[in-house]
Amino acid sequence: MNRPESHAGQWHSRWHRVKKPLTALFFLLLIVLFTLLAQRIDWNEVFDTLAAFKVRTLIIASTLTLLSFLTYACFDLIGRTYIRQRLSWRQVLPVGVISYAFNLNLSAWVGGVAMRYRLYSRLGVSKGNIARILGLSLATNWLGYMVVAGAIFSSGRVHMPPGWSLSSAALQGVGVLLLLVSAGYLAACRFSGRRAWVVRGVEISLPSLHMALLQLALGALNWSLMAAVIFTLLPGKLDYPLVLGVLLISAIAGVITHIPAGLGVLEAVFVALLQHQASRGGLIAGLIAYRAIYFLLPLLITVAMYLLIEARARALRIEKKPD
Repeated sequence: MNRPESHAGQWHSRWHRVKKPLTALFFLLLIVLFTLLAQRIDWNEVFDTLAAFKVRTLIIASTLTLLSFLTYACFDLIGRTYIRQRLSWRQVLPVGVISYAFNLNLSAWVGGVAMRYRLYSRLGVSKGNIARILGLSLATNWLGYMVVAGAIFSSGRVHMPPGWSLSSAALQGVGVLLLLVSAGYLAACRFSGRRAWVVRGVEISLPSLHMALLQLALGALNWSLMAAVIFTLLPGKLDYPLVLGVLLISAIAGVITHIPAGLGVLEAVFVALLQHQASRGGLIAGLIAYRAIYFLLPLLITVAMYLLIEARARALRIEKKPD
């Protein structure tokens, strides 16, 4: 009789063989899509719209961006409570902010994983606890996503274009499913008899219902703030729930492609879903401004923050060296 491990190994081997060609094909299709999209954009309109942005609009978008980054950094404050380690909020918040900016621009492995490991290890946090903080942060982010996406998709506010493989009715079904999964997580945190598991040497335990509700609230707030930044910069006739729904769809597309910062994916999804309600040039201009304010500006600031932390750590090492 074949053991389950052998079947799993065979499946993994087959998937490894087809993964590269499928990924290459997907990227090729994206290049074709982006090329066709670029040819249909009125770039004069894009540049005119960018030049016409009011200072007040940019300040509002920047303020919302700051609130979003602070909200995401609070994910790690929940993680601090989760691992029961004494760290001040002044130590934790910079780690969350820096990790988020690097995560957005340079991939989850650089920002979410490597940066957290480096910064938290300097604070005396063990590798196991760093992994638990990272896991809780990921859970908070996607729990918030499921709740917000479930509410928006199931409401029918987002309509898929004709001819897409996922229909509007199917999207509503996805929304209901996401809400059920979110409710299941909360129910497990409240009623599950087993509270902990060990995965690859790392203990994973269910948080309390209070902590899970806090995860839900902060995760949902962060996605809502991200959409609010885009909504502020896009043409004024668009509804906020619709912008939020399109952002949520583009986020999944970005995860599937694994492109750092989701370059091109966000724009393609927004234009495809909103081109009948706003001009392509106006949409692209707003999304360019969004990338500058939400991605590039925080990256520049957090690079300076990270270098300052490294300089302080180096100074402390020099002071501790014996004469």
